[in-house]
Amino acid sequence: MKFLDLAKVYIRSGGGGGGCVSFRREAHVEFGGPNGGDGGRGGDVWAEGVDGLNTLIDFRYQQHFFAKNGQAGMGSQRTGHDGDDIVLRLPVGCEILDEDEETVIADITEVGQRVLLAKGGNGGFGNLHFKSPTNRAPRRANPGQEWVERTLWLRLKLIADAGLLGMPNAGKSTFLAATSNARPKIADYPFTTLHPNLGVVGVDNAEFVIADIPGLIAGASEGRGIGDRFLGHVERCAVLLHLVDGTSEDVAQDYRVIINELEKYGGYLAEKPRVTVLNKIDALTDAQRGEKYADLLAAVDGPVMQMSGVSRKGVVDVLRAVRAEITDDRLRAKKEQETDQEIDEEAGSWRP
Repeated sequence: MKFLDLAKVYIRSGGGGGGCVSFRREAHVEFGGPNGGDGGRGGDVWAEGVDGLNTLIDFRYQQHFFAKNGQAGMGSQRTGHDGDDIVLRLPVGCEILDEDEETVIADITEVGQRVLLAKGGNGGFGNLHFKSPTNRAPRRANPGQEWVERTLWLRLKLIADAGLLGMPNAGKSTFLAATSNARPKIADYPFTTLHPNLGVVGVDNAEFVIADIPGLIAGASEGRGIGDRFLGHVERCAVLLHLVDGTSEDVAQDYRVIINELEKYGGYLAEKPRVTVLNKIDALTDAQRGEKYADLLAAVDGPVMQMSGVSRKGVVDVLRAVRAEITDDRLRAKKEQETDQEIDEEAGSWRP
């Protein structure tokens, strides 16, 4: 399934049905009278968060969503049928923006959350509604209320607890593959990752979700490389895991490039808790490792951890540091599954 995190849609609620002008004409009714019914109400346009979706690809091939109009009223005091509603099924984490792409109308953060985007028009009154002691035969009815038409933008921000940041080829996808069941594309050339990937990581009987986004380069805020359009997927994260390639010629400059792009992007990303890691230490000699670590430590002005995603050296310590920055209400209990062998070893039972 192709990943799509931005889509433009056109919605329109249903218009109300018009009221009816009608009179009784039965032979046995001496004076007759008005009996025109009211029009039906137009359908609404709703947005609903559903489970099992992580892309907006459904809105690539259908952008127009129109609710049904209400049916017009009829004689014999018959009210028109209400128009059917239409529901936009959205993934959790999707923002609904106005046409200016800045005004946030709604933020879908939970499964089952429903938001009214366009209200259907009310049905018009039939002439029966206007009957009074002084107006025994009204000959007027109201038209139905007009529909509401809007142009909206849907922007998906993945729900993750931790976000991976770094230059291209910093080892983000390798780290995600080594710590979760996710299988992102891994290669020795820049921009291997073209769209965000999610992985569930477990450590110390707790699980949390990590988001891997495409690498940033200098000038990403100006559109260079893939740009910073995917940074929105880590806005909801509790902590950022910043990986710095230890084989780079200038690790301090690589670190400053990412921090500078975060500050230009805004959205408080630069102020989020960060865990800085010197990655790929297995490819360095002891002397090179000490020099790179000292340079990065001076640039970060804070703690720096060391890790190798390939050999998995220091990976568990990094996961524990990330887990410490995530509040308990965001964590999930890790499912403990004991094999038959483990159960037998604990019980000391005999098997043939």
